[in-house]
Order: sequence, then C-alpha cells, then structure tokens
Amino acid sequence: MQSASKFNHMVDYRNTTAALTEGRLDAVFHALGDRTRRDMLRSLAQGERTVGQLAEPFQMSLAAASKHIKALEGAGLIRREVQGRVHLCRLDASPLGTACDWLRHYEQFWTTRLDRLEALLRQEQAAAAPAPQKSPRRAAPAGSRTSPPEPPSHPPLRRKANRSTR
Repeated sequence: MQSASKFNHMVDYRNTTAALTEGRLDAVFHALGDRTRRDMLRSLAQGERTVGQLAEPFQMSLAAASKHIKALEGAGLIRREVQGRVHLCRLDASPLGTACDWLRHYEQFWTTRLDRLEALLRQEQAAAAPAPQKSPRRAAPAGSRTSPPEPPSHPPLRRKANRSTR
C-alpha cells in the first residue's frame, strides 16, 4: 500500500540564490511598475527626502505615500532612516543593476533578431530590384532607318517677340 503523501523529487527553488534573485527582481519590477513610485525614485536621485516631501507633488496623504515607500523599500530601492518623528528616505540604486542585467539579456536577443530581419529585408530588396538593363529597342518598320535620327546641325530657331510700337 502506498503512503498517503508523496514526496516530490522536483528541486525546491525557493531556497536557492537564483530564487532569491528572482524574488528581488519581481519586487523591483513591481516597484517600477507604478508611475508614482518611479517619480519618487527620480526625486530621490536628487537627494534624500522626507516622506512628506515625497508625498507633496502627488497631493496624497502620508499614509498613501508610506504604502508606496514600503513597496520601494521591499524592492531594496530605498533606505529609510527614522530621526525622531522624521523619516528620511535615500535612494539605493543597486537593485536596479539586477534589473538592467535581466533587460540586457533581452536587448541582445532583440538586437540579434532585428539584425537578422534587416539582412533578410535587404536580400529581398536586392532580389526584387531590377538589374540595370538597356531599354529594349522596338522593331523598326520595314524600309525605315534602324539607327536613331541624327541631331540637327544647327540650333533650333527661336521666334523673336513682336515688338510693335503703336
């Protein structure tokens, strides 16, 4: 008889470094997925700010700003220091390096794909472009000259304007 519980031999990735990195990456992209939080990060890039200063441009309550700040803290993008009743926030951009590395992989992927597409389009354009050819000559009627007419030996006459005086 089999036991009621089965042991799954799959690897448990929750305890590996890769899983931790993936979790951080998820948190970074989650934090960056909100425009308010991106604007807060942009503000923090100029220097440290209080929670009130971060909330001010968005006309939001301190409680709402605090929720955004907690998401940024959870992603490791900011550090908060409490000085009495004042909470100072500072940017910590190091987690963005992991996100950049992840995006760089796909940048290489798309660059390769777009280069291949460009090469294919150039080949198709080259194949579709007509090769330079001399224009075909029409068959001349019987008894006519087959060579092109010679240019006139004198320049064409120009009419003089009528200059009549009244």
